[in-house]
Amino acid sequence: MTQVHIIGGGLAGSEAAWQLGRRGFRVRLSEMRGANASGANTTPAHQTDGLAELVCSNSFRSDDHEHNAVGLLHHEMRGLDSLVMHAGAEARVPAGSALAVDREVFSAAVERELRALPNVEIVRERIDALPASGPTIVATGPLTAQALAESIVAATGSDRLAFFDAIAPIVHRDSIDMGVCWMAARWDRGSAPGGGKDYINCPMTREQYLAFHQGLLDGEKTEFREWEANTPYFEGCMPIEVMAARGVDTLRYGPMKPVGLDNPHWATEEFPQGRWPHAVVQLRQDNALGTLWNMVGFQTKLKHAEQVRLFRTIPGLANAEFARLGGLHRNTFLNSPLVLDRQLRLKAAPHIRFAGQVTGCEGYVESAAVGLMAGLMTVAELIGREWTPPPRTSAMGALLAHVTGDAEAETYQPMNVNFGLFPPLPDIHKKSRKLAYTERAKADFAAWRAVAEAVPA
Repeated sequence: MTQVHIIGGGLAGSEAAWQLGRRGFRVRLSEMRGANASGANTTPAHQTDGLAELVCSNSFRSDDHEHNAVGLLHHEMRGLDSLVMHAGAEARVPAGSALAVDREVFSAAVERELRALPNVEIVRERIDALPASGPTIVATGPLTAQALAESIVAATGSDRLAFFDAIAPIVHRDSIDMGVCWMAARWDRGSAPGGGKDYINCPMTREQYLAFHQGLLDGEKTEFREWEANTPYFEGCMPIEVMAARGVDTLRYGPMKPVGLDNPHWATEEFPQGRWPHAVVQLRQDNALGTLWNMVGFQTKLKHAEQVRLFRTIPGLANAEFARLGGLHRNTFLNSPLVLDRQLRLKAAPHIRFAGQVTGCEGYVESAAVGLMAGLMTVAELIGREWTPPPRTSAMGALLAHVTGDAEAETYQPMNVNFGLFPPLPDIHKKSRKLAYTERAKADFAAWRAVAEAVPA
């Protein structure tokens, strides 16, 4: 039986391996982390050698499949027996209407399930060049090693693009002053696992906020290397100090917005439930034990000492102990509309498919979804069956279409799934439009899935 070589054991590579492996196909999954004990085969962002390690947030974002495009993507992936969704359910921690996970539990679940498939071989090795033959899926992510990246550039015939991605700090729960902070979800829309109180909220007065804002502007930042100087940020993962530079109230309309968060510590006779702060810093549970909490939307390129100094000025975090400070790394991705065909195959070498963030999709779930589709495409190819893509009215179909040709190549940038990628519904009232998108998507996806599931499993 033909063996499929998957390069990269992140979310996309693991998902592709699962879709192939559970259907009985032989898979060699190559992951460079853990290839030796020296630590040389790693990336600037990874901390372990576990498969599907989550290096930035621990959140898969909204799980609302009726009004949110990401939640709809969750729904579709679950319908296709997604390994990432299985592991996400096992590792879930409270996060309101979002799906957040314990990183270690999640990674361990992914690796355990793949190792249980006898036809999937996980090999700790670094691949420095694209294979010359044989079905291959490249899912090396946005931190592709230099030698392989150069091989990809040589094969595509065009320069790779790049952007910066920033990592948010993580705080030890027992170092947070709950006499100042309080537990709540915005508008009390919490999850059942969290009892409706899913976030730790740190309130700021106007004076405290203005001082903090100025501190972000003045704080010492990481220096750029010459080759990094003109690399753009991805809008969905903007460093907090870059947002602050856009205007004094930008943060109050972004990650520090106070709406829907009455502070009970400020309760008065007139406002027995408390009053809204001028701004709020939220922390979200990061592990199943509830001992680690990450600062929501606080990706940063401030130097580490500056982070400790400035973030301890946040009310409730005066004595904060950090399990991880924020960081910055350079991400790479293909100009996929130019170099990939509609089945994610490299036009210059069609035995090679690309999957995950290296294609220019953005986000954990999107990366896994593209890996899932790459796996199904390869299955169809190996059994001699024509691949029919998911309908463009679905989340998976809209995302795939964007990556493989619908986006403008000249301005191609990383993109999260969103309703703007879906065929429009112009005659639907704005308040009903999101539900209309998801209802149409579910109906069309169910019809497509009935055909897709005829592939042997």
